[in-house]
Amino acid sequence: MRIASRSSISLVSRRGSYQAILPSFITGWSGAELKAKVAFGSPDQSLLTPPETASERRYALRTVKQRLHQASFREAVITAYHGRCAVSRLPEQMLLDAAHIIEDKNERLGQPVVRNGIPLSKIHHAAFDAHLIGIDPDYRLHVSQRLLAQDDGPILEALKRLNGGEIYLPDRVRDYPDRDRLALRYERFAAAN
Repeated sequence: MRIASRSSISLVSRRGSYQAILPSFITGWSGAELKAKVAFGSPDQSLLTPPETASERRYALRTVKQRLHQASFREAVITAYHGRCAVSRLPEQMLLDAAHIIEDKNERLGQPVVRNGIPLSKIHHAAFDAHLIGIDPDYRLHVSQRLLAQDDGPILEALKRLNGGEIYLPDRVRDYPDRDRLALRYERFAAAN
């Protein structure tokens, strides 16, 4: 079977396998008939209506691997920094994560200890994990060229202003981020940029 769309992408059927035509959208489902309606090309917004019935909005039960130490690690890290983001100094704990400098799957350096953690707001944590911002062993902030080259709104501008600044540190020197861990993490940031 061969179906051509306006962009001349084809669907070829071989006993049980198909090549996708992109973009394609599931626009309807009949559970009784076990049939799906598929639209190809630009989506017709009238076909992509939000679910209306309880069965369309149902949930699935999943098994999740969870770090059992995460709550105590988060509490210890955020407490060491007086409940503030180390980058923005945001004082709202509900918006803070305890970011690992070295991920906890690293048996040697990934322990859930304060020196391997930095309290970061949700956006700064995501940027840190994506290597869009980095922290060197001297606690200086670096912003990726990717972000620096963009021109957008106030959130991006706030991220760009971090470049060259320093992180907020805890009162106790023994709680400072470990410089060796930061050096390893900063190497990853530099390699990604």
